[in-house]
Amino acid sequence: MRRPPPDEMQAGSAMEKDDMTAPARPIGPILYLDQIDDCAVHLAALFIAASDAQLPPILTDGGEVPLQPLAEYRAATVFRARFTLPHDATAYSWNGESYPVSVDLTGDARLAYVSCNGEEVGDLDREGSERNVMWARLRREHERAPFALLLHGGDQVYADEVTRGHPLTERWPDHIPDAPSDLSGLREHLREQFLHRYAALYASPDFARIAARVPSLMQWDDHDICDGWGSLPDSATGSPIGQALFASAREAFLIFQAAAVEGDLPPRFADPQGGHLGWTLRAPRLRLVAPDLRSERTRKRIMGPGGWAMMTAQPPLAAGERCILLSSVPLLGPRLSLLETLMMAVPRMQRYEDDLRDQWQSHSHREEWKRILNLMIELGRSGQNVIALSGEIHLATRATMPLEDGTTLHQLVASGIAHRPPPRSWARFLGALSTLGEGPLPDRQIRIDRIPGQAGRYVAQRNYLTLDRRGNDWLASWELEESGTSPALTL
Repeated sequence: MRRPPPDEMQAGSAMEKDDMTAPARPIGPILYLDQIDDCAVHLAALFIAASDAQLPPILTDGGEVPLQPLAEYRAATVFRARFTLPHDATAYSWNGESYPVSVDLTGDARLAYVSCNGEEVGDLDREGSERNVMWARLRREHERAPFALLLHGGDQVYADEVTRGHPLTERWPDHIPDAPSDLSGLREHLREQFLHRYAALYASPDFARIAARVPSLMQWDDHDICDGWGSLPDSATGSPIGQALFASAREAFLIFQAAAVEGDLPPRFADPQGGHLGWTLRAPRLRLVAPDLRSERTRKRIMGPGGWAMMTAQPPLAAGERCILLSSVPLLGPRLSLLETLMMAVPRMQRYEDDLRDQWQSHSHREEWKRILNLMIELGRSGQNVIALSGEIHLATRATMPLEDGTTLHQLVASGIAHRPPPRSWARFLGALSTLGEGPLPDRQIRIDRIPGQAGRYVAQRNYLTLDRRGNDWLASWELEESGTSPALTL
């Protein structure tokens, strides 16, 4: 949701505001999980370096893996190496340094979940230690007890300002001029600006340290494109300028969030052509499902034919298999449709209407919401509780909905790791709204529950989430900026 510009920008920027110059030293490795099979874990390592850089290979027990150019920019090249490690691997090496890893998902394992890594206005101007305080805490937690996977639930980058500095997008989306026949200059501007922002974030020391040692899986949300993408008027998103912005953001997502390019997606993606960017990953006793809630979105739908085909094709869970669904927008929430109605009735509040149209609970998406909740009921027929992870709201909270035969859908919201929280009054308001109850399906009342140790249902603190599998049990804990680590919640 939108955040008003801060009254004062903090001194010190991560990078200069003009186009990116060649990195003084390579940025990376950033690890990504491509796939898991019975024999190995398939990984990709990403690097951003000067265009003329000669980078050494990745070293594993299986040999050398050279880095190949993945994408070229004015002053920088993005390189990638795809390689495999056995499940019990403990490290790989690059440039004389050994990087310990803990990629084994066959037994007990730890996962971390983050979202909302930035802010809409002036994000790169924030002082680094303030901005990344929760990344530093997550890095220390990994050093204490290593994570096998790092899940990113949306808004990995706040790209809202990439449109600035070019006359065709300077006032996006409030004013969209007639598009010239040649948009190549705009595309180049946007492309370089996306590189600039990703490079700034990936060079951050605390992020870089954990990202080189824990494979990431990423799902995008609106700020990875622009604020409210898909809930903005069709005249904006469907215009040639809007489509140029989406194409640039999509290319950047593939490169910087999946270490891939067009026609070269890892096998976990459901559509090899990338019509939508949803993916499924199966590991021993674990299924991760991440539908794409942006590529096919319009003001009247959240997912299109491709996304729904991926979701409805999910096979029943095997015995003992647990499903974790990544829904970048919370799947369970309070009765936000009431707030949406109020906003539409008050003219000066209508500018926030796209924020609420983003939600599953919106009047426009009610039938889709019921449809995906019914799919969660089907997944729960295995006798296992289903877990849904979400970000987006810049608060921490949790919710439950009964499934079948005593199973439960657990919704865990962790948002955001870098975005500062809204006022506590907003958290209290949402908590009060949640007391009205919500039940889009018969006999399936949604409950907004308190995080263990918290007095309110919504917590206005920066945060991230950890998930621990111990035997067949899953435990969740929130790390809250002020309150610290919450008592573990059994799922």
